[in-house]
Amino acid sequence: MTTDYALRDTKDLARADVLGLYEANRWSSAGKPDRLMTALANSDAVVTAWAGRTLIGLGNALSDGALVVYYPHLLVHPDWHGKGVGRAIIARLQERYAGFHQHALIADAPAVGFYERCGFTRAGDCQAMWIYAGGDGRPAEG
Repeated sequence: MTTDYALRDTKDLARADVLGLYEANRWSSAGKPDRLMTALANSDAVVTAWAGRTLIGLGNALSDGALVVYYPHLLVHPDWHGKGVGRAIIARLQERYAGFHQHALIADAPAVGFYERCGFTRAGDCQAMWIYAGGDGRPAEG
């Protein structure tokens, strides 16, 4: 597993770096750059992964500060998939919110196995529900 990257807890991110990562993953929120940057700035926590000066991964969390944390975005540049970057980001976030009653997320079907390996389980008989304004006709992306 490659470990030539560093994690940072920071919301101080250059717009071009963020958009490059979201575009590389074809996430619809890249088409709403002002809102995306505001969303990250307003997050309770943002963990990023860097290979030198290149942003290669990002995860964020929204929380009530006591019981519940929700992880809306976790993405890794496709060139870095399978190298432990996503697992390291989610582990850092889980560490920050250790002891919270509930850690929640919505996973695209292909990502379910990844999240299960990170300790998440399906939420009983719960069903994810949303009003999605991605505008691209594709489901389940931030």
